[in-house]
Amino acid sequence: MTLRLFDTATREERPLTPLNPGKVGIYLCGPTVQSSPHIGHLRSAVAFDVLQRWLQRQGLEVTMVRNVTDIDDKTLTKAADAGVEWWAWALRYEREFQAAYAAVGVLPPDAEPRATGHIPEILALVARLVDAEHAYVLDGSVYFDVRSFAEYGSLTRQALDDLAPAPDAPADDKRDPRDFALWKASKPGEPDTASWDSPWGPGRPGWHIECSAMARRYLGDSFDIHGGGLDLRFPHHENEQAQSRAAGYGFAQLWLHSAWVTQSGAKMSKSLGNGLLVSEVLEHHSAAALRLALAQVHYRSMLEYSEQTMDDAEATWARLSGFVSRASERVGAPSAQAVAQAVLPRPFVEAMDDDLSVPRAMAHVHEVVRAGNAAVTAGDDATVAEALLAVRAMLDTLGLDPGSPRWAEASRASEPALKALEVLVGADLVARAEARAGKDWAAADEIRDRLQSAGIIIEDAADGARWSLAEEG
Repeated sequence: MTLRLFDTATREERPLTPLNPGKVGIYLCGPTVQSSPHIGHLRSAVAFDVLQRWLQRQGLEVTMVRNVTDIDDKTLTKAADAGVEWWAWALRYEREFQAAYAAVGVLPPDAEPRATGHIPEILALVARLVDAEHAYVLDGSVYFDVRSFAEYGSLTRQALDDLAPAPDAPADDKRDPRDFALWKASKPGEPDTASWDSPWGPGRPGWHIECSAMARRYLGDSFDIHGGGLDLRFPHHENEQAQSRAAGYGFAQLWLHSAWVTQSGAKMSKSLGNGLLVSEVLEHHSAAALRLALAQVHYRSMLEYSEQTMDDAEATWARLSGFVSRASERVGAPSAQAVAQAVLPRPFVEAMDDDLSVPRAMAHVHEVVRAGNAAVTAGDDATVAEALLAVRAMLDTLGLDPGSPRWAEASRASEPALKALEVLVGADLVARAEARAGKDWAAADEIRDRLQSAGIIIEDAADGARWSLAEEG
């Protein structure tokens, strides 16, 4: 493996060395299904979908586990306020998330476990921590004793005494204000259906213990990669690692975190009132452009969202899909098998192996598209076919192949405009050639400058002028 990934725990790029040769296990923290998904929620899903596709392109067998937190305080409160059963409320939004993931082409996970479906595994892990004296019982709840585990704070490199109290119970009641809940005793007024029997009394799991139990259930005591959004590093991932390792399990070998989507520098979230719902964005923009906007920025870089972001993504998608349509019409579309098995250009591979540097990888895609467009204009079919296969193979790795069944309809939408553009530009090139032949240089330059201002590049060659669409700067 030549892939290097930035490990949040060590703060450095490390080579991915699978625990089981030829196989990679990934646990991705999925949604808490208490409200509709906004595009910030899709950022990590798309980033890790690109990782999964890249690993599979290298011939690795990937097991992707993405959980669903289907019970928590907000879910219970919102369902009660709406007069709806909490489990029906959670299922409604779970389906919305699944639809949003599918809309932008995220591959279905191999397992999508719900917290409420893994109560036995959660109870077993809590009991193991109690027996090992890393947890204690207090009024029917069970808390992790952070001072019993010397490595606590190592993932985020924070000193224990500098951390804020965990908001699971009054600080005075716990051994340490930072101790966090593994099992939460039932509260008066909560529905009976939101409670399970346990050795410590009726209750429900804490947030952090769910992921530790489900990751072990599907990926084993140790696994390769744990991922999620940057905001989950603390306390969620810090607590996951602490409780799993305190229980004697190796847990995640690499930690990957995707950055936020921001608006005016602020993290996108429903609580701040700046969460753009996926359904709202897709009313005005194509799903392909949304995926492109989310994927083309490095996963560890903040993505500043605006209407201009989406307009730029739409223009880029039109350029990519337009080339694929033009080239396919001229030389024929390569088979799906040819796309899947094509040897990828070395600059693209090197970029992806360098911590999934999609911006660098996309720069090479645009270079090949530019050369391919010029070849279409020149009638160089051999170069067109080579560029078409390379572009589709590279974009397929990013989940954005315009020629794939998933995006074919979106690609076809640009064909009428592209054909009209070819006619109009062709007429201008004829007029420019006539002006040059008549030594009317001012008229020829005016046509060239007008086309250039519209984003069309003209290249003069011995056999005539060629045109291509300019790339975004």
